Amino acid sequence: MSMPFGKYAGRPLIDIPEPYMVWLAKQGFPKGELGELLALVYEVKLEGLEGFVKRAVKDAAQS
Repeated sequence: MSMPFGKYAGRPLIDIPEPYMVWLAKQGFPKGELGELLALVYEVKLEGLEGFVKRAVKDAAQS
């Protein structure tokens, strides 16, 4: 899913910079599916798993 609004509109959620994700978390994620996905991406980035997720997405796209 891509970010539907704001400074990073059109970017895949996993590609949104961590400082922006931290800012969003402080502001409060939106309700619904987008908010749930943003919260998940935020946790992935905090735990240092961003590279793993990007590789998994790339591998899935090649299959």
